[in-house]
Amino acid sequence: MKNIDIIYRNESGIAFYWKTSKQGTLKAQVIFRDMGFYFTLDQLKEFAYLSEASLAQQPCNDCPAPRDCRSLLLKTPLNDVDLAVSRQEVYEIQDLLDQTILRMEMQAFMQTALN
Repeated sequence: MKNIDIIYRNESGIAFYWKTSKQGTLKAQVIFRDMGFYFTLDQLKEFAYLSEASLAQQPCNDCPAPRDCRSLLLKTPLNDVDLAVSRQEVYEIQDLLDQTILRMEMQAFMQTALN
């Protein structure tokens, strides 16, 4: 953990900067459910939008646990990668993404203001 600067963490995952990444590069490693993505701020915003859109999908008609069933298809900013997730996981991923975006934007603003 000494090679990272944590941006945000919740029950489903963690977002952080690698200390070894180049200065001026605003990219975050986001890890949830044993998967890691290394995204720019714009890609994180796109992912947050896609996660919101996934909630419009309807679960199976007779699903016994619609909140926990991994029947939703969550698209990612990577064209070749989609994830099967539950509605609850989408809410947790949204929180992770939203808080990461907010904190990255605050950091970018502070860097701009100090220069």
